[in-house]
Amino acid sequence: MAQLKALPTAVLMHIAKLLSVPLKGMLAVMELLDGGATVPFIARYRKETTGNLDEVQIREIQEKLEYFRELEDRRETVLASIGEQGKLTTELKAKIEAALEKTELEDLYLPYKPKRRTKASMARDKGLEPLALFLWEQNDPTPLAEVAARFGVPAEEALEGARHIVAEMISENAEFRKAVRAMMMAEGRVESRAIEGVVDAEGKFKMYASYSEAAAKIPSHRMLAIRRGAKEGVLTFEIVLDAQEPQAWLRARVVRKPGDWVPHLERAIEDSYDRLLNPSIQTEVRLELKDRSDEEAIKVFRENLENLLLSPPAGRMTVLALDPGIRTGCKIAVVDDTGKFLEDAVIYPFQPRNDLAGSIKTLASLVARHNVQAIAIGNGTASRETAALVQDFLRQANLTKIFSVTVSESGASVYSASEMARQEFPDLDLTVRGAISIARRLQDPLAELVKVDPKSIGVGQYQHDVDQRRLKQSLEATVESCVNRVGVDLNTASWALLRYVAGITERTALKIMEYRNEHGRFRSRVELMAVPGFGPKTFEQAAGFLRIRGGDNPLDMTAVHPESYAVAEKMAASLGTTVAELIARPELIEKVKLEGFATETVGMYTLGDIREELRKPGRDPREKFVAAKWRDDVQEIADLKPGMQLEGVVTNVTRFGAFVDVGVHQDGLVHVSELAHRYVKDASEVVKVGQIVKVQVLSTDTKAKRIALSMKALEAAAPEPKRKNFEKPRPEVKKPSINDQVAALRNKFRN
Repeated sequence: MAQLKALPTAVLMHIAKLLSVPLKGMLAVMELLDGGATVPFIARYRKETTGNLDEVQIREIQEKLEYFRELEDRRETVLASIGEQGKLTTELKAKIEAALEKTELEDLYLPYKPKRRTKASMARDKGLEPLALFLWEQNDPTPLAEVAARFGVPAEEALEGARHIVAEMISENAEFRKAVRAMMMAEGRVESRAIEGVVDAEGKFKMYASYSEAAAKIPSHRMLAIRRGAKEGVLTFEIVLDAQEPQAWLRARVVRKPGDWVPHLERAIEDSYDRLLNPSIQTEVRLELKDRSDEEAIKVFRENLENLLLSPPAGRMTVLALDPGIRTGCKIAVVDDTGKFLEDAVIYPFQPRNDLAGSIKTLASLVARHNVQAIAIGNGTASRETAALVQDFLRQANLTKIFSVTVSESGASVYSASEMARQEFPDLDLTVRGAISIARRLQDPLAELVKVDPKSIGVGQYQHDVDQRRLKQSLEATVESCVNRVGVDLNTASWALLRYVAGITERTALKIMEYRNEHGRFRSRVELMAVPGFGPKTFEQAAGFLRIRGGDNPLDMTAVHPESYAVAEKMAASLGTTVAELIARPELIEKVKLEGFATETVGMYTLGDIREELRKPGRDPREKFVAAKWRDDVQEIADLKPGMQLEGVVTNVTRFGAFVDVGVHQDGLVHVSELAHRYVKDASEVVKVGQIVKVQVLSTDTKAKRIALSMKALEAAAPEPKRKNFEKPRPEVKKPSINDQVAALRNKFRN
């Protein structure tokens, strides 16, 4: 609680207002986080304490808590530094203590920051600061020429030095910097151009060779593309703002009275803007745009990853997987219904061997020997040819109960070469490990994909250009959220999956595996306490997310937390039955009146969750598995024709559209304008990764490997809105003033 107390009340109230959450619930979340509780645990099992704040709100509180604690640390440093200089006035201290943004705090600190030698500091060394203050204060009626002659240097030299001091005073004024920054964000334009003499060989940045877009509206992917072009030395860019507007705003505040100081103040304003303010504010705005673009790109990646991790599982079944190849053959791996590796093989049905008969014989042998229930085919090179081979085999062998499906193999090669794969299958070839991963992805995408670095799965947008620390934190939080939402089978989960369970570290996950290997299956959740290093706190955080099927206590297969077992038992007793019977006959739970079981620590939120779990014990929140159906006459891009209708799987979603796999080794793009007849701002409003969609081919470019698709072409157009014969004239919209814009932009970018 020590850290929590360090945040002032004003800051806590500001966070609550910023996030639109009740202060009481927010404080409860902060206290729980400080006590070592995890976000999934708080969201699921402390609803009464937090007022039912959801996981998204809790993570936002966690992020703001980190931000404002960093701000408090910096505030202390700034106050100490200015205090040591003997310049900390009561007014300045109040402003610093009231600052709620890091930028605002740095603006206040800027005049007191140790700095290199400047034109202004050299003028101060000459004793010209009184003359600068004479210009700045505009109160003394003494003629300027007379004042300038007092400093032992030519008057013009004295006035030039004074202007340099005034220019620095303007550039270091916190209010002025804030206003100019807001103007640049509101009115500035991002302008990029190609660097003369540099060749863009692949034409990646052709669009941005001479490009301009409003800074306030430029989307994440375009800003990141421009920055990548600049990083690669192909482009240069800047934030352009018409200087007249900010300079006029500054004149209105600096020049307060008529006098012979006016022309010198105006020259100081122009110099300050051109030499000091514009360059530094432009750097800050560039960083602000980068930060904004990073946040948007990471959000896109996070949403795509979540949808991919929560893809419907085919479930427990014996799977034969093929990792397709032409010259090197198709690698085969068979796993049982728990994902245990059984056997591997290689077939060569394509050129140069064309061993079709031998390939069919091997498939038939493996299917019969292991009672295969499904065949998974990686979607890499030769996947369509391999899928056709498998379908012909199943049809000719009359194996109608076995289904085949194409599975994304993104990241499978990364996993197969990883230390984790080497530990799991030390004696197997890389290609066999990849095939095993494909098989397991069909059974349970979540359990297998957690073994792969999220950045290698291929659902991101400019993922290498964004802040890597933020990206890593966000993606790990997403994986953690998905794993705990679904729940983990304690007796079959790999340590790679267990490490994402709330409260469980990688070390603890390995200890669980060691204990399981030594003692066999866990019979109850309580048995976890026998695992070395698995203490009461870890048990509290993790137990509710771990499932034990066929164990000693039927509640262990549900999401009911052990701390609430007594409540569930009382519910069963009130009906004159047992918990086991209640789970076997979930209709009985409808007779229970929850209000009668409420206590000081167990409220209606928890009781409602218990009832839901008893209705559908151990339910999987993921959707039912359905496989996409490829057209047999479409194998490659050349087979696609405009107007052709296809079924496909969404592989990636960006703000500008969705990429769809239609079975030709190259994803097609459904631009955001082709997703629906209505206006779509963000593709994620319409589609998600893993979704099966119907599309129509608009155009193809075989050379560039580009496919343009449409979803709206297959939808009925929305009816035109009825127009009234007589419409009231629209009120004239008054353009907001610069001050209003500055205030609005400040609030926008603060939030």
